[in-house]
Amino acid sequence: MTAPIRENLSGLDLRAEIERLRKERNAVILAHYYQKPEIQDLADFVGDSLELSRKAAETDADVIAFCGVKFMAETAKILSPEKIVVLPDMDAGCSLEDSCPPEQFKRFREAHPDHIALTYINCSAAVKALSDIIVTSSSAETIISQIPESQKIIFGPDRHLGGYLNRKFGRDMLLWPGVCIVHEAFSETELLKLKAQHPGAPVAAHPECPPHIVDHADYVGSTSGILQFAKSFPGDTLIVATEPHIIHQMELALPEKNFIGAPGADGNCNCNICPYMALNTMEKLYLALRDLKPRIEMDEDLRLAARKSLDRMLEMASGTVGKGDLGKR
Repeated sequence: MTAPIRENLSGLDLRAEIERLRKERNAVILAHYYQKPEIQDLADFVGDSLELSRKAAETDADVIAFCGVKFMAETAKILSPEKIVVLPDMDAGCSLEDSCPPEQFKRFREAHPDHIALTYINCSAAVKALSDIIVTSSSAETIISQIPESQKIIFGPDRHLGGYLNRKFGRDMLLWPGVCIVHEAFSETELLKLKAQHPGAPVAAHPECPPHIVDHADYVGSTSGILQFAKSFPGDTLIVATEPHIIHQMELALPEKNFIGAPGADGNCNCNICPYMALNTMEKLYLALRDLKPRIEMDEDLRLAARKSLDRMLEMASGTVGKGDLGKR
């Protein structure tokens, strides 16, 4: 476990100190859409997993401060091994990563040798190293459309995203049984009540949501896709079925519109706030930049093995790989 903050930082202007350290360290601050608004507001770049992966690969900073969860910071280290990568709280994990231990995934792969592994980025570096192609929620459709229908596929660790892709593309991928605890928490009953209160308001849902939520959505897509939909839909009210901190970016871009987070089981709980993302705070970000820790470290053989599947994702997401190039590892 990460040691608790013991210093008294109450007298510091944290934003000013973070700005100072960002310059001194030649650091870039990357923040996921699910981070708290105060962290999003000071980040150099706010995005979804694919966007942040690209920024991590492109940046010329010496230090990457990754305000997200551990698998995202690991991805930055895999793509930029020469850089120092810090994560404000090393306990910021992911229920999907936890659901897919590498040894179990390895045995699953070995039991299906005629399948390639198309694996969601929400997994450990060790699982990435066991995979053929990584996908994000924003790149999955582009990538799966490039894989011949005759090619058998294992998809993990999110069974809801995999099931959505199966239904949309008529595939029969073998699905690992993991779920996101945030997107699993949305209530169909409460969503229908909310729709009745706001007739005509569309629903935008993340494909990590279970089918009983996705089936009521007018738009299904990644966090960046949902943000773009928010900017383009013609109405004035949107119901948002994903982690609610994305609404901060919507309100910044479209202050004249009304955005409502989809409810959990009791219609009012905070169960749709990611507890892992919430571990990152301004205080922890300041200390991470000051002390350059907690730091992501990785065995080089593991990094190189994991990089292959990530490079394939980046190539295929940009459409630079043909169907004839989709052999196994």
